[in-house]
Amino acid sequence: MKIHFNGAARTVTGSQHLLEINGKFLLLECGLFQGRRSETYEKNLNFSFNPHDVDAMILSHAHIDHSGNIPNLVKMGFNNPIYATHGTAKLAEIMLQDSAHIQEYDAKYVNKKHAKKGLPPVEPLYTKEDALEAIELFQPIEYKQAFQPIEGVVAHFYDAGHILGSASVVLDITERGRQFRLWFSGDIGRLKLPLLRDPVLPSDADYLIMESTYGDKAKRDPMTAYEEFKKVVSGTIKRGGKVIIPAFAVGRTQELVYCINQMISEGSIPKVPVFVDSPLAVNATTVFRQFPQYFDEETYEFIRTEKHPALMFDGLRYTQSVDESKALNTRKDPMIIISASGMAETGRIVHHIKNNVEDPRNTILIVSWQAPHTLGRRLADRVKQIKIYGDTYNVRAQVETINGLSAHGGQDMLMNYARASKDSLKQIFLVHGEERGSKPLMELIRQEKIATVLYPEAGQIVDL
Repeated sequence: MKIHFNGAARTVTGSQHLLEINGKFLLLECGLFQGRRSETYEKNLNFSFNPHDVDAMILSHAHIDHSGNIPNLVKMGFNNPIYATHGTAKLAEIMLQDSAHIQEYDAKYVNKKHAKKGLPPVEPLYTKEDALEAIELFQPIEYKQAFQPIEGVVAHFYDAGHILGSASVVLDITERGRQFRLWFSGDIGRLKLPLLRDPVLPSDADYLIMESTYGDKAKRDPMTAYEEFKKVVSGTIKRGGKVIIPAFAVGRTQELVYCINQMISEGSIPKVPVFVDSPLAVNATTVFRQFPQYFDEETYEFIRTEKHPALMFDGLRYTQSVDESKALNTRKDPMIIISASGMAETGRIVHHIKNNVEDPRNTILIVSWQAPHTLGRRLADRVKQIKIYGDTYNVRAQVETINGLSAHGGQDMLMNYARASKDSLKQIFLVHGEERGSKPLMELIRQEKIATVLYPEAGQIVDL
């Protein structure tokens, strides 16, 4: 068996791991690489393998850095099953269409500039038609249900506790008379997160491909983060300002809405208008409501005692139209606006920041990891000025960061994940992490002698 580490190797985005087993090819993930715009198109356009040769694909969850290049994979010749949980398949259906819309819009925007400069036009990475074709290939599988993606491999999904439908992938492999278990973590969630069940830890794994995004630090308890969130919201409202939150449309937005619902229900913040201003987030929330069986016991109890849904309450508005979104920027009353994208690079959140960043009453609240060279990272780094669409703005609004709301497990959770199969583990491969997150985790794993550990480079091939 060979593992080709093609994406999310020594970086966090573009997850893509190709397994070569019994002469067949099984792809784990096919995510979009995100970073400098000048680099992303070429990186995402070209694969280091022939998509036509891939016999099956498994997707751990629907986030775009794990799923977003699937339509391009299909466009380039892949035409075999894509296995995912029911929740992931449903979320991917809306997310891939949304991503296709962005690809088409961005290409149109670039081509306007190219036309003025006499440059040739560019093609979108993929179109909505490509996305729809990809969606047809999904084969939903229940948690713990056995399936055989390729010859000699029996697979199962276990709850990863990261977003709705997220899963770790367990592969029981028979190859040349040898039997072993490969466990792929996907993105690992945290204990006691809002809405979702806790992650299932590995068992009896021989090899572990594990994410390492926050391998350098432990995460604060979610309740501590909740109290910090409450303090930021309360303080901003008292100043008469707006809380502007860049948030990923799937996962983070729903957790934030649930937290605000709890704050209002317990009377710890005033009732102010709350807007979820992202068509994708609106559609994703609809999917969340279709799968209440994925919620944890605490959420069920909240719904029972408060007698209203976790993701709907008085004062909450899910906006759809551009006109509704624009109208928010003419209002001066206190409110909370949650909008995508989570790294403030595209979408309506860019306009909300542009229109509110120079008012000291307001707060820009960063609640997730921000990739280098993004607007979200610049704000999190407390720059004094930012550029949006070529114009310069002074950052007079307060900028706050709350790391404890992350849906990724911290160093303590990752170490527990690795320890869970210590008696059987032969090797751990750390992926989906920059050096500052992965290297400290690697040292701890070595110190505890859990297993040999490798931090593979992009393009590296490992023969097991």
